[in-house]
Amino acid sequence: MHTVAVLALDGVIPFDLSAPIDTFGWARLPDGRAPYRVRVCSVREEVSAGAFTVRAPYGLDALAEADTIILPGVAEPPRTLPAGVAEALRAAAANGTRIASICVGAFLFAATGLLDGLRATTHWRAAGQLAASYPAVTVDPNVLYVDNGQFLTSAGAAAALDMCLHMIRRDFGSAVAAHAARMSVMPLEREGGQAQFIVHDLPPAPAGATLEPLLQWLEDHCARDLTLDEIAAKAGMSTRTLNRRFREQTGTTPLQWLHRARVRRAQYLLETTPYPVERIAAQAGFGSPTAFRERFRRVVGTSPQAYRKAFREETPAGGRAAS
Repeated sequence: MHTVAVLALDGVIPFDLSAPIDTFGWARLPDGRAPYRVRVCSVREEVSAGAFTVRAPYGLDALAEADTIILPGVAEPPRTLPAGVAEALRAAAANGTRIASICVGAFLFAATGLLDGLRATTHWRAAGQLAASYPAVTVDPNVLYVDNGQFLTSAGAAAALDMCLHMIRRDFGSAVAAHAARMSVMPLEREGGQAQFIVHDLPPAPAGATLEPLLQWLEDHCARDLTLDEIAAKAGMSTRTLNRRFREQTGTTPLQWLHRARVRRAQYLLETTPYPVERIAAQAGFGSPTAFRERFRRVVGTSPQAYRKAFREETPAGGRAAS
């Protein structure tokens, strides 16, 4: 059997801990046998999991016997790992053991140095902090998981299931992975990446900034076919000065800011209206449905139709919109 060791450190996030236990535990070979043996291990017998305490039956020595090690996230990822953890993980890696992190478990993984020079991901809200804390790691906040072969990282929460199903498929094929996916009540592959879940805030201007009235006007009129000359005229300055002020106060250009405002408007319309894509493209200020689809996919990471399917609240017959 393939042994999976799930390392539970103090403050372990319950979902991160349980997702690999259940997903690997649900896998079955065609003859009904379980292909995985899952073990929960830790540096001590009991660790906090927030609302409850976890008793880990295995210690760090179980890592040396594992074929795969999973690193769930913890509530407050430490810069320095508990005694013996980094050494045990590096020793396992040297022996060819596969290691994968879930959500902010990427911070634990990065602290070992094993991710240096590699691409990795984590929850989109923590991606900036991971990149700043570990500059030798190339952080991609837009994907559900990254597979470097021996080392894998996944984004937050449900992305753990995507990564575990991917590993099952690598180990035992699509049929076994598809069965585990059905037991998890989720598709074997999801369309799009983590980018569709990121809140794409408009670049802010400091309070009292000279561009604040112009930014509000642009947001209110983003459906219009605005040119840089028109925006500059509204601001009462030359296009060159406008570009410089935008860079200073928002970190981007007027047209890039406008594109982002239009995508935000389109997201709102996709979430709250039944309008066809063509109408939304026009109401959000895109020149054509094709241009809208291309820009939307570039920013959000998925198609407008897929975004609507994932995020629009459906209204049951005779009832209120589902919450």
